[in-house]
Amino acid sequence: MRYELTKDLLTGNALIDSEHKQLFDAINALLDACAQGKGRDSLPKTGQFLNSYVTKHFSDEEQLQVSSKYPGYPAHKTFHDGYKRKLQDATNSLVRDGATVRALGEVNQLAGILISHIRTEDRKLAQHLRGN
Repeated sequence: MRYELTKDLLTGNALIDSEHKQLFDAINALLDACAQGKGRDSLPKTGQFLNSYVTKHFSDEEQLQVSSKYPGYPAHKTFHDGYKRKLQDATNSLVRDGATVRALGEVNQLAGILISHIRTEDRKLAQHLRGN
């Protein structure tokens, strides 16, 4: 399964949308490496990039929220902090155990959570940003 930034996931904010595309590309690269049997060799580097990029993206979103006085900031930040921990745990499992069904399932589950978050919370944020 490949993750794509489909029309229903676009927020209308150029920065947020471009970073979401990069996140999906990073998730796809990680899953592709596993599917091609290159997982063990590329997992540490790919997992590290994914975690770093998620941290950068969330930081960028949080800066937008603070500067625009977004009322949903506290809950959004709490989600971001928890998601980063879960993603770090999942990528650590992949590096430690390899591309097991369980580890890949965790990554796919986290991708699904991210998609749901984009579809609801990030679109609300972008709407708020357009109003300010």
